[in-house]
Amino acid sequence: MGFENRLIALSLVTIIVLTTVVVDLFNEETDTTTEYVYIEKVVDERNQLENVSENETEPLNRSQVARVATFNIKVFGKTKISKPEIVEELVTIFERYDLVAVQEIKDIDEEVPYQFLDELNNNSSIEWKLVLSPRTGLQVDDQNSQEQYAYYYRSNVFSSLGNGTLYDDSINDSFQREPLVSQFQLMDLFGNETGLNLTLINIHTKPTEAVAEMEALQDVLNWSSIEFENPHQIILGDFNADCSYASYQDLISLPISSSNYTWIVPDNADTTLSDSRCAYDRVVTTTNLDGRLTGTWGVDMDISSSNVSDHRPVWFDISRV
Repeated sequence: MGFENRLIALSLVTIIVLTTVVVDLFNEETDTTTEYVYIEKVVDERNQLENVSENETEPLNRSQVARVATFNIKVFGKTKISKPEIVEELVTIFERYDLVAVQEIKDIDEEVPYQFLDELNNNSSIEWKLVLSPRTGLQVDDQNSQEQYAYYYRSNVFSSLGNGTLYDDSINDSFQREPLVSQFQLMDLFGNETGLNLTLINIHTKPTEAVAEMEALQDVLNWSSIEFENPHQIILGDFNADCSYASYQDLISLPISSSNYTWIVPDNADTTLSDSRCAYDRVVTTTNLDGRLTGTWGVDMDISSSNVSDHRPVWFDISRV
């Protein structure tokens, strides 16, 4: 009987302990609050032109349009200008266009841009002219990466409205190489003024700061629209706007990626000579250029090797009629 009594007592204690635990569990306050993380979906609002191959029938023939290109000529300096075969190929490339925005001129003596201008005019019946920037990288921390920008243009297609100016970013130091802002007027087929003035913004971003510098391009647009009172603005150059330097989400989140802007070179283009596919070189317009933006554009595939450049020219057409 003693054993049975101890067993009964142990069972009663167990029941009491379990009952207490159950009651405590029922009485315990349970946090039923659920935290939700809302992720804003960024929509791609950019106006983008469809790719039209140069070999397809164009709405206007070549003589009726001004063909504008942007071209990063890798380390365009004394070594490159001293190689006749490279200079000859560059001249041949430029002959396909009416205005070329150039990046990455590297000559501390600032002689190479003029030497190349002479080469162009030695091979052309139409005079080429030049708008050349000062050496960029005006801030102390940028001076180790100084380059020059240039616009080479045919004098019967475009006229320059001034010498251009480097954007002043001395307050925010937004750019490693301050963009070159220049004004041009488009000429018609007879050499008369069309009334279309263009503000061209030539840019070569620092690769590791490409997104931040592309964001700052809105400031350049705001400044230039006031300075020149011109709505027809075109940003063109080496944006480094792809691959490891800028993601798709980065691009569509930019201030210049709203529906107010047209991106002529799409994200799936390849503007380099490397094995990777990267759309580094871009053209962005703020208007349809008074109805003269034809929608025809391309990436120039006719370049022999990376000895000429590691970038391909990209181009677009503006109607002259």
